This record gives sequence, C-alpha cells and structure tokens, in this order.
Amino acid sequence: MHARFAPVRDCFHDLFTAGRETGAALSVWHDGTPGLELVGGSRAAVPPGAVTPAVGAGRPWLPDTLVDVYSVGKPVVACCLLLLVDRGRVDLDAPVSAYWPGFRAPATVRQVLDHTAGLPAFPVPRPAEAVTDWELLCADLAAAEPEWVPGTVAGEHAWTYGHLVGELVRRVDGRSVGRFLAEEIAGPWRLDLAFGLGPPDRRRCADLSYGDPGWPDRTRGEPGSLRARALDNPPGGRDVAVVNGDAWRAAEIPAVNLHATASGLARF
Repeated sequence: MHARFAPVRDCFHDLFTAGRETGAALSVWHDGTPGLELVGGSRAAVPPGAVTPAVGAGRPWLPDTLVDVYSVGKPVVACCLLLLVDRGRVDLDAPVSAYWPGFRAPATVRQVLDHTAGLPAFPVPRPAEAVTDWELLCADLAAAEPEWVPGTVAGEHAWTYGHLVGELVRRVDGRSVGRFLAEEIAGPWRLDLAFGLGPPDRRRCADLSYGDPGWPDRTRGEPGSLRARALDNPPGGRDVAVVNGDAWRAAEIPAVNLHATASGLARF
C-alpha cells in the first residue's frame, strides 16, 4: 500500500467498526499503479435496521466478489460504442437511424451518448419480467417520440441509456453489448466486469441491501412524473429481491447492472 493512502485505509475500516458498512471493496490506482486494495465485511444481504446478515455471515467479501454497481456501468457501455467510433465504424454526428433503421427520434449518436436524446424513459408501461426482454424494450425506444427536442436538454437516461447505446453496438457490430465487452475490453485487458453473468460468476456476487430502506420511495418522484417513469418502468430495478436474483444478474441491462470487482473497475 502506498503510504499516502493510510488514512483512506483507516477510514474504510472505521466504517465497519461503526456499523455504517456491512461489506465493501475499494481499489485505488495512482500514477498508473495500484496504490490501495481493500476488502471487508460480508457479501450477504443485511435486513433493514441490522448491521449483520441474518444468514450467510460466513460469506466474506473477497477480492473477486462481484457487485452490481448500477450507473457505474454507463461509462463502460459508452466505451464499447466509442471503440466503434475510434475504429471508424460509427460517426458521432450521424443520426441514430443511420445504424438503427426505424428509429424514430431525430437524435444523433452523440446525443445518445451525452444524455440529450430525449428518451429518458421507456415509453410503454411494461411488467417487471420485461427487464430481460432486450428486443421488446429496444423496439419501444425505436418507436418513441422524444420527451424534448434532441440536443436541447440534458437529463439522465437512467434505464434507457444502456439499451440505446448497447443496441447501437449490436446494430453496427452484430454482437450483444455484453459479448462485445467480454471479447473486446474485459477479456483482452483481464478486467473482472461484465454485462450478463453466467452461473459461476453469479455465485460470487454480493447481495445488495439498503442502509436506508425508505430510499427507493423517496427518490421516485411524483407518481406519473417523468422521473418516476424513468426509474420504475419496468419496475424492480431498486428492489433488492429483484436485483439480487439470478434473472437480473444474467440479463444485460447495461445502464444499471454492470457487475464488477473494485479492482476491475479501477483498472478500467
């Protein structure tokens, strides 16, 4: 460990001593070299109000423990598309429809990448199980009218970002974005991160739990609002019973379900 990171190490351990954290990993690179690698606690879920798991306390968080890092996956899926830009296969200022026939919104590739495309919510209400149906959700986006004129407003495309960017990758390259990530980035660079996990990798995942169980309700926004539609269609993305399940971990939902180790992300 680099000496300058000793206070960071102490703070990390204090989080567990004080009961503010139940399981975590931290990786820091400095000047191109690893400066700090820490793991602590359990990868089992913790019930609301508790500081230790009800079951599975003997499952320690290990250096190879994978965890759903939610929106940290957005720059990773963006990198997949930017590789195709770098190779001359995609033009940032071309309309999305040049690569995705039938895409209705007059948005450019650049606008998709920078959250100004005007499609921050899936337009058709879908049940929770639709989260695994890539073709259905992409078809909904292709047929949608934008919420604003593309390029005029920036607003986080919380769920839709991964499908918009990932489908562009698939349309241009032919591979799903999960396979593209594995074969073009994660595999060659030996990075422990993925969209869509197979059974062996699902077995080394940490279960998520909320320190504040009321957080999903407080952050939802008014019923029917754009914020609520963006965060809760399809429902389940902030429900630990869903995100700790095999179906979620096996699916490719690039905006919100990258699974990674801390060291894999730090090296990325």
